[in-house]
Amino acid sequence: MDLLVGMKVYVLTIEKGSLSAAAVACDISATMAGKYLRALEKRLGMQLLHRTTRRQHLTAFGEDYYARCKEILRLVAETDAQAQNLQLAPAGTLRITAPVTFGTEALMPALADYLDRYPQVSIEVALNDRVVDLVEEGFEAAIRIGQLPDSALIAQSLAPYRLMVCASPDYLARRGTPGKPEDLSDHECLSFSPAALAHWRLTDQDGVRRVPVSGRLQVNHGQALRVAALHGMGIVLQPAILLESDVRAGRLVQLFPAHELPSRPMSVVYLPDRYRSPRLRSFVDFLVRRFC
Repeated sequence: MDLLVGMKVYVLTIEKGSLSAAAVACDISATMAGKYLRALEKRLGMQLLHRTTRRQHLTAFGEDYYARCKEILRLVAETDAQAQNLQLAPAGTLRITAPVTFGTEALMPALADYLDRYPQVSIEVALNDRVVDLVEEGFEAAIRIGQLPDSALIAQSLAPYRLMVCASPDYLARRGTPGKPEDLSDHECLSFSPAALAHWRLTDQDGVRRVPVSGRLQVNHGQALRVAALHGMGIVLQPAILLESDVRAGRLVQLFPAHELPSRPMSVVYLPDRYRSPRLRSFVDFLVRRFC
């Protein structure tokens, strides 16, 4: 006799109140249901039910075995559903959030490949630099830059977020090219806010240097800072993904290429129960392949 079918007959006998009702629920005859129950008791060497013509009640062992059977059947059903789910093609709408600069410069070009690969998936992207609550705001995943606090979210590490110091050829022709990081104190430096301008950190063979910098222009948007640098308004410290194409084209000059700039960890985070979704799983796997 199939052990799992026997367990199912036993559980339904208790929950439906009779062996005949369990037989109907299992789509088998009452005689066959009785055979399953007797085979189960024989296998265990223990009586599960006290049965009379009018009523039935659990033995002490039968009560404990009922709880265990329910849990086993639940796990089997859940595993079977998960296996079937894994075979489904990703489909539906995926809602994600990402930082503005990374989302604009790196994620958008990558999504073209993802959408080509998974034609049944649609994506809604919200770009902002604040920490979004995935549950309250209905997002399936978020890309986050920086150290992650302890939380119930699952995190997959991506490649670190690198920075770069650049200036336009015009600016350097007018103000001179700083030969060492300490020379930045004599230049106009562009950043998000006055607080972010206090020090820039650079690393060389002698270790980490905290270089004091200042400037007259602060803008709360990375792309605007890039444009300001392109127009010769100062030296900018911004993500490499934002500035690399300008350096390759000669519109900007990378400063201190021998120095290692601080990088920040980057991760994709999601709720643990959502990863069973083929849509989310395909997206996380795609990000790991593309940005690691």
